[in-house]
Amino acid sequence: MTGLGLKLPHGPHRRPMGGFAAFPSPETSSEARATMARCPRRVQRDSLGAAHRRSLARSARPLSALSNLPSPLPAVAARRDPDATLARPRRRPAGPRQTGFVGDLHRRQLQFGEKRGTAVGPTRRGKGSKIMAIADGHGFPVACDVASASPHETKLVEGTLQHRFTRAWPERMIGDTAYDSDPLDRQLWREHRIRMIAPNRPNRLNLTQDRRELRRYCRRWKIERLFAWLHNFRRLVTRWEFYEANFLGMLQLGCLIILLRNL
Repeated sequence: MTGLGLKLPHGPHRRPMGGFAAFPSPETSSEARATMARCPRRVQRDSLGAAHRRSLARSARPLSALSNLPSPLPAVAARRDPDATLARPRRRPAGPRQTGFVGDLHRRQLQFGEKRGTAVGPTRRGKGSKIMAIADGHGFPVACDVASASPHETKLVEGTLQHRFTRAWPERMIGDTAYDSDPLDRQLWREHRIRMIAPNRPNRLNLTQDRRELRRYCRRWKIERLFAWLHNFRRLVTRWEFYEANFLGMLQLGCLIILLRNL
């Protein structure tokens, strides 16, 4: 094995591998032989590092440069240039702004301008309509109506009663705090003999409601459930009809479906 190791080519800065250096030659002194015998692993590690130090410390090859390709940055900068944008002529309509339909999507029609139509009024959140409904003791619709969102609910009770589905008038009506109104109570009792049950407002001085009748107020969740049923119909969540009669017809159709489902 020693002769095979001597035949391996090596440069001026190389020396035999650590495995071959572990076997000293006869000319080696006794002191060096004792040192190598005590630390064979260290000698092998130092020999390996010294033999391959140049190969490990070799510098990385430089990357080849890319060919001269046209850069896309000037084109992008030209698009983002504000001077070029301002210099571009803008087309403006010669006449007034059109209010007709501008496009057609799947089951949608886009139109310029604000919401218009009958029974549409301004509110804090914009223009819209209001759905008024009356439910019976089981939560089924008895009357429904569509009105503008501007008037107060107390002024829309009479119109809702005129659009009822039954011939008989209700004996009692349960409403929230918004229906606490002395003129409304007197009007309903004088014209239709209907007792209005609504809790008094906190800032009211004279209490007009009987506490025994206010126990019926706990059943008011049924009218809230009716509105939840109506909102299951997408056509009633947002008003798309221009005419009030069309939207009222959709509302009555939704009430009819609810009644047919619970027969």
